[in-house]
Amino acid sequence: MQMKTLLSCLAAITAFTSASAAGKPQGQPFGKTGDGTPVEVYTLTNSKGIRLRAMTYGAIVLSLETPDRNGKSADIVLGFNTLAEYLKGTPYFGAVVGRYGNRIAQGKFTLGGKPFTLATNNEPGGMKCALHGGLKGFDKVVWQGEGLTKPGAQGVKFSYLSKDGEEGYPGNLSLSVTYWLSDDNDWRIEYTATTDKATPVNVTQHSYFNLKGEGNGDILGHELTFKAAKFTPVNVGLIPTGELRPVKGTPLDFTTAHAIGERVNSTDEQMKFGGGYDHNWVLDSQSGALALAATVYEPTTGRTMAVLTTEPGLQFYCGNFLDGKLTGKSGKPYQFRNGFCLETQHYPDSPNQPSFPTTILQPGQTLKSTTVYRFTAK
Repeated sequence: MQMKTLLSCLAAITAFTSASAAGKPQGQPFGKTGDGTPVEVYTLTNSKGIRLRAMTYGAIVLSLETPDRNGKSADIVLGFNTLAEYLKGTPYFGAVVGRYGNRIAQGKFTLGGKPFTLATNNEPGGMKCALHGGLKGFDKVVWQGEGLTKPGAQGVKFSYLSKDGEEGYPGNLSLSVTYWLSDDNDWRIEYTATTDKATPVNVTQHSYFNLKGEGNGDILGHELTFKAAKFTPVNVGLIPTGELRPVKGTPLDFTTAHAIGERVNSTDEQMKFGGGYDHNWVLDSQSGALALAATVYEPTTGRTMAVLTTEPGLQFYCGNFLDGKLTGKSGKPYQFRNGFCLETQHYPDSPNQPSFPTTILQPGQTLKSTTVYRFTAK
């Protein structure tokens, strides 16, 4: 009996040691929501010194530390140090947004001949719309977390069941979002979803980046290149008109590298509507295969971020609504244009735009989408 007990203990120790050696991330307590639901944080690391922390509340990326050209690491995403600050409300710092990321005009759409009404939680230009999933979108729920590992990468899988009728959307949507951090310096995001009723789905990651390091001023010197010859122009309410317009000759032309601040204050009508950049670009690659969408270079640190995606669109937002009222992790207020977002997506208002690629997920189908943020320095 003693020998059996000893062998059992040794087997348990061996299993634990093997799991530890494999580097499977474990959830650590990070506080509780207002209703007492526990929230956990997972930490992913790689062999090149990159470190990503994400929590089960909103599948939010809390921090992302990457080295500059001299090997000095800095946290390059905006956010807070405590759960309490996130619970007070944020402009979607680091969160997964959905069921429908971006805007749906007037919070209304028709599907299968049936009208659906969503909460209108945004009103640009005095025109109401549903934004990023509604009053309590995926950014404000607690997901189920699971640490993962595979050769050359650590991961965390966040799972959530969005019930039929949640925020006005039809169908029970079963969704998982998996973050992988690889030794190739890729932050890979894999989205998978199924539904029991037809429903619009457009889920994206809403991190705000500053490759100088969060809290280190504005992002106007970052140089962007997009693989996109067209964009979807918007009206004053930031709702697409349905047109796919060439970027050539406009401030939205990033087919060659331009600094964000170079044309951000242009008098172009589109720039006035957005208060700067807050538009969807039509990516050149429409095949659904993983392809390069954008490259960002920050000259003072040498940090470079490439964005690859299977999605047809890319929303570029340059922090036009940051106003210094929120204080970030470094103790510094986030001022106007202190961060930017590159959200891979389907086009805004697609449920009301029949000419756009469909966002309707049908029963029996499985949504699969991949986005990669790749980090280097030069």
